[in-house]
Amino acid sequence: MQIKSKLMGAVAAVAMLSGAPAAFAADEITVAYFLEWPMPFQYAKAKGLYEEALGVDINWVSFDTGTAMSAAMASGDVQISVSQGVPPFVVAASAGQDIQIVDVAVSYSENDNCVVAEALEIDKESAGELAGKKVGVPIGTAAHYGFLSQMAHFGVDVSTMEIVDMAPADGQAAFAQGSLDMVCGWGGALRRMKEDGNVLLTGAEKEELGILVFDVTTAPADFVAEESELLSKFLKVTAEMNEMWNAGDKKDEMLPVIAQDAGMDVDAAEATIATFVFPSVEDQLSEKWLGGGAQNFMGGVAGVFVDAGSIESALDSYSGAVNTAPLEGAKGL
Repeated sequence: MQIKSKLMGAVAAVAMLSGAPAAFAADEITVAYFLEWPMPFQYAKAKGLYEEALGVDINWVSFDTGTAMSAAMASGDVQISVSQGVPPFVVAASAGQDIQIVDVAVSYSENDNCVVAEALEIDKESAGELAGKKVGVPIGTAAHYGFLSQMAHFGVDVSTMEIVDMAPADGQAAFAQGSLDMVCGWGGALRRMKEDGNVLLTGAEKEELGILVFDVTTAPADFVAEESELLSKFLKVTAEMNEMWNAGDKKDEMLPVIAQDAGMDVDAAEATIATFVFPSVEDQLSEKWLGGGAQNFMGGVAGVFVDAGSIESALDSYSGAVNTAPLEGAKGL
C-alpha cells in the first residue's frame, strides 16, 4: 500500500517548512482557491470587490489539492486558502504547521465521494469485493478521509489495495481510460467520474455514519495575528456573497460570473453548486461548527489517519487550530 509513504512524505515536507517566515507585504496578499469548485465568493473575486474592501492587491492562485495549499502557506507563498478541506488541514496541523481555521467555507457531503467502475458491478451490498483493487485517491484530502472511512465501514482492508496518489482531475482521466477500479474526488472531476461508475454511499448515507464533508478558510497563524483586521474584511465580503447567493434573488446574475471564474459552463456550475451549503456567520460560530463541532471532528479525522498509519500522531486537542476572532470581527464591520 502506498498511502503511508506518500502522506508521511507530505507531512515531512510541511514540517520542514512550518518554521518559514510569512512572506507577505501589507499592500499585497496571495489567496488560494480551487478551479471547478463554484462558490459565491467568486462573484466578488471577479468583480474586484475584495480589493476594493481590503485596499490591497490580491494575487489569486488556483490549486489542485488542499495538501498543496498547506505547503504554500507553510512556505509563505499563500496567506489565505479558501475552501481547504478539513483532512489536509488536519494533516498539516498534526505535523506542527501553525495554521488556523477562520471560517466554514462550504458543506458538501454530496460533492466529495468515491466512484467504482461500472464494469465491476460493485455496490454497497458487495463492497467487500473491492479488496485488492486499484484506487486513485488524492492523499491527505477530504476524499482520502472519506475513502478510509467508507472502507472501514464496509470492512475492506485497505492494505490489500493498490492506492495511487492522484489529484481528482488526473484520477478521473485514468478512471475513464480503465486504468483504475475506483477513484475518489470532488467537484467537476467527481461529476465526470460518475459517467463511468457509481458511488457506494450517497451524501446522506455518509452523514448518517458521521462522515461529514466540509471545507474551511485557513491562514497561517502569524498572518491571522498580524493582519486580523484585513482578514475580517476578507471574511466580511465572503459572508456578503454567501448571503446574496442564499437569498436566491441574485442567482441569475451571479451564476454566469461564478461559472466563468471557476472555469466551467453554466449548467455544470449550477449542478455542482446545487449540492453546496453555505452556512451563515451565525451558524459558523455556533456549537455545530466553530463553537466546538469542527474541533471535535478534526480529532476524529486525525484518529482515522493515525489508525490507517497515514500520520504518526494526532494533537491532544485541535481547539488551538480554530480562531474565530476574525469572523467575529467581520460581524462588526
